[in-house]
Amino acid sequence: MSRESILLIGAGGHALACIDVVEADGRFEIAGLVGSAAQVGESVLGHRVLGTDADLPALRARVGHALVAVGQIKTHEPRRRIFEQLRVHGFDLPVIVSPRAYVSAHARVGAGSIVMHGAVVNARAAVGENCILNSLSLIEHGATVDDHCHVSTGALVNGGAHVGACCFIGSGAAVREGVTVGEGSIIGMGQQVLRSCAAGSRLPQVAGA
Repeated sequence: MSRESILLIGAGGHALACIDVVEADGRFEIAGLVGSAAQVGESVLGHRVLGTDADLPALRARVGHALVAVGQIKTHEPRRRIFEQLRVHGFDLPVIVSPRAYVSAHARVGAGSIVMHGAVVNARAAVGENCILNSLSLIEHGATVDDHCHVSTGALVNGGAHVGACCFIGSGAAVREGVTVGEGSIIGMGQQVLRSCAAGSRLPQVAGA
């Protein structure tokens, strides 16, 4: 049986990891990538950059599925803008889960999110749309991660914690059980979030992390 095609939006570093997970997942064949004008015609891990954002309407006529493959560190805005643009053009935005990740049958992961190698989403956890759960991250039981978040490599969101929309949780950071991280916050690498923090909080990377 032939696989359905998927278009990856982004052709930078994060796209490399996305390609690897999509290929491992095996449900979709990568039709190509969308990147900058300077990248058109290039090949990324054997997949051609077919066009730019301006070409999405034409590409939609050929490909039904899409994934945002742009990373998120300093700001969520590019990923959110692309995700909304894909919805306007009528793309289906599937959840992509590495076969080397674990998502509980009692958890929920929203459209367009990617669960990367070694990540764990435990029972009654809820992950929103257009999220990155990066390699070896943990979303523990009953935790909530809202839309457009990036939980980085090795980061821990413990039981019953709530990460608001559009947050970045840096590599190796840990959010204590029951704590709330306010919308739009940036939690630096190695931070330990031991108490709730307001929307827009900025916790810097831990020295030496």
